[in-house]
Amino acid sequence: MRRQGLLHAELNRLIAALGHTDTLVIADVGLPVPAGVPCIDLAVLPGLPSFADVFEAVYAELAVEAVTLASEIHARNGAMVALAERLKGEGVAVNEVGHQAFKQRCTVARAVVRTGETSPYANVILHAGVTF
Repeated sequence: MRRQGLLHAELNRLIAALGHTDTLVIADVGLPVPAGVPCIDLAVLPGLPSFADVFEAVYAELAVEAVTLASEIHARNGAMVALAERLKGEGVAVNEVGHQAFKQRCTVARAVVRTGETSPYANVILHAGVTF
């Protein structure tokens, strides 16, 4: 058993297997999971677990060089705007696309991690980086 950090065995295996530029989606409860893309479904109740909690747990374990968000966050989700600004400040490249294009990009993700989040556009594509 791990002493600290991410405890979810399937998520740990996935993160360890990601290579440079592979993508992982952390999604709200409503984002459709594309056919053929594995889903790690963590949703228990509306809001549980939250997007923020899952994001922070995964982000602490994964080398992230870029993220992709839906541009609609600016009108509908201030918390996601704040996250984008924080990541920019940490040197992570932040890309924005329309929500339809975002969903299309999810089709090539290694997996979608589904949270219980119910706020609009609480979705992010993490682009794996390298540690060297």
